Amino acid sequence: MSTARLEPPRADRQPDGPNPLPQLIQTPSGLALLELQGAINLPQGKDGAPLPGLQIGRVEFPDHDPAAPAQDAAWMKRVHMFVGQHQRLTGEVKKLPRAVAVVRRRENRMEYGSGGAHMEEGENLEVVEIIKYKLMFGNRPEPVGTANAV
Repeated sequence: MSTARLEPPRADRQPDGPNPLPQLIQTPSGLALLELQGAINLPQGKDGAPLPGLQIGRVEFPDHDPAAPAQDAAWMKRVHMFVGQHQRLTGEVKKLPRAVAVVRRRENRMEYGSGGAHMEEGENLEVVEIIKYKLMFGNRPEPVGTANAV
């Protein structure tokens, strides 16, 4: 059986450059997963691949009050996701039954100890974030004007 070391993120961690994975969604209380019914159809280039750097839309929390206490969950009742220029999804924020850890592989690095310095071996994993919430959109998109669009 293969094993790997799992470590918390380092405080001095620097970004590794452009990440090909989509970024997570930031909510007033941390990162969240996005749950949709259906699919998002992305425009494609001539080679059939999705266009790089394409912004799908934006997420708004209309009931969020930055002055409200941290334990106030009223902002979770309603969330809007604007997709493209003409569609808006309305949903809510739900707490996950169990938190989800976002883990990534990291390169082996030098370890310094009483026996001197040596390079780590094997596979090493790092916890990047802990996700406690998800955004749920269960209804069809509503048409909106371009004033609210991306």
